[in-house]
Amino acid sequence: MATADTIAATPASAMNARLQQILQNINALSQQQKLAAAVALGLAIALVVGVLMWNRGPDYGVLFSNLEERDGGQIIAALQQQNVPYRMSSDGRSILVSQDQVHDVRLRLAAEGLPKGGMVGFELMDTQKLGVSQFNEQVNYQRALEGELSRTVQSIASVMSARVHLAMPKQTAFLRDDQKPTASVMVKLRAGRVLDATQIAGIVHLVSSSVPRMSESGVSIVNQNGELLTMKSDPLRQAGLDPTQLEYVREVEASFIRRIETIVEPLVGKGNFRAQVTADVDFNQVEQTAETYKPNPSPDQAIRSQQTSEQLSRDAGAQGVPGALTNQPPAPATAPITTPAVAGQTNANGTQLGTSNRSAVLNYELDRTVQHVKQSLGQIKRLSVAVVVNHRNTTLPNGDPQVVPPTDEEIARITNLVREAMGYNEGRGDTLNVASSPFAITDTAEPELPLWKDPEMLDLGKEGLKYLVVIAAILFAYFAVVRPLMRTVAPKKSEEEEEAEGIEGEEGEEDATVSLSGAATGDSYEARLARAREMARSDPKMVANLIKEWMGVNEEGRK
Repeated sequence: MATADTIAATPASAMNARLQQILQNINALSQQQKLAAAVALGLAIALVVGVLMWNRGPDYGVLFSNLEERDGGQIIAALQQQNVPYRMSSDGRSILVSQDQVHDVRLRLAAEGLPKGGMVGFELMDTQKLGVSQFNEQVNYQRALEGELSRTVQSIASVMSARVHLAMPKQTAFLRDDQKPTASVMVKLRAGRVLDATQIAGIVHLVSSSVPRMSESGVSIVNQNGELLTMKSDPLRQAGLDPTQLEYVREVEASFIRRIETIVEPLVGKGNFRAQVTADVDFNQVEQTAETYKPNPSPDQAIRSQQTSEQLSRDAGAQGVPGALTNQPPAPATAPITTPAVAGQTNANGTQLGTSNRSAVLNYELDRTVQHVKQSLGQIKRLSVAVVVNHRNTTLPNGDPQVVPPTDEEIARITNLVREAMGYNEGRGDTLNVASSPFAITDTAEPELPLWKDPEMLDLGKEGLKYLVVIAAILFAYFAVVRPLMRTVAPKKSEEEEEAEGIEGEEGEEDATVSLSGAATGDSYEARLARAREMARSDPKMVANLIKEWMGVNEEGRK
């Protein structure tokens, strides 16, 4: 049995021998064979590197997109001057640079004022020459103001590009000939984007506030399709109405629906009812002034002044009239104590002689009521509420399911609760309808897509395909190029190495396992003897050590 030093030294010497044999085989190849092997190895390496580079994807990022031709030329000239590699997109509207240099290059170009957006701003005034006329100064100022307004409008998310044209009339000393400036705005919107009423009003207010003496009615906005976005005859704008009225109505209706759900859900359960509310909201702004007077006289009306006058006159009757009664003696006199004084004399028929006059003037306080009422916007004129309740499921004594509609008492209780929750007002014209009906069973589950149509599986498959292509390229390069080359130049194992590899075991183990190669077990005795002699001649030291080991083992066994 071989010693440990011999076993450790054998692989190292065998490895050196194999390397030397490989170098000898390579040197033994012809010039054409060496050239073919180098070309094949280079192609394999190029294939693997190409697949890896393709799998990495592009390293270029978008620097600027949707550029004007003038800005694009200036940016390319600046990149060439800075020795920054770049690429152009297929449509020619985007410039690409290395991904790790996008932000750095963008900041450096911004310091140079690029891109300018195809228009000039107040930087035009920086290059003002000495001695320029007042007319040129006014024109340059108008151009700069138009450019700045265009840049500001273009910064809105929905606007791709914008142009502003200002009509600024010359000021005059005559008020009759004075004209206010006007503005026209041309906007190009992004695909699928629109400007709502609030954004349009914001652009109008922005432009009108940037130009002196310009009113909002003097600003017109047109989109890329030639549609007028600002209509001067818009009744909503003239009436001063809020463009978010529909949103306010939806909020009011949603508030009432939440109230109804909060009060009904504990009774019937979640998902067993539906409620809808329609609110009629009055957005008319009304101002009313009334002056009323109460009927006269009124029971609770106060007297301001009262004046009464009475006048009484007595008539003595006819005296000294010729006739029979004239010469008759007068009637006997009566004392005033015994006979009360009379208001006047009476004639033979018993009527009083004399006249009386009585007048009265009565003045009441003036009862006047002046009422000024201004109604606020957003008052609820009428509410219409509809509630439908689902039938409940019960189980019969025999275990069969049964659908039972709610009773009239339950419907009445729900109706009363909903009426209180919504603030029912009969005088306002509110309506409420509570009904019960079984809900239709709808299968809301979406059909499952097959694996080959699932977007997630498709993305996963594409990602896995990249790695499979890389692995396939590496395997192809190994089995088609590297392995045949190794078989050509690598030396074959000798018989002694094969026999040494067939011996397995560890030093100091009693149960050492020795396995012989096929040549050792299949050859005849003469062949094995000849092989042992050859081994003794080629490496006598190893044979001597082997014999010593055998003898030592036998001695230990005899002991």
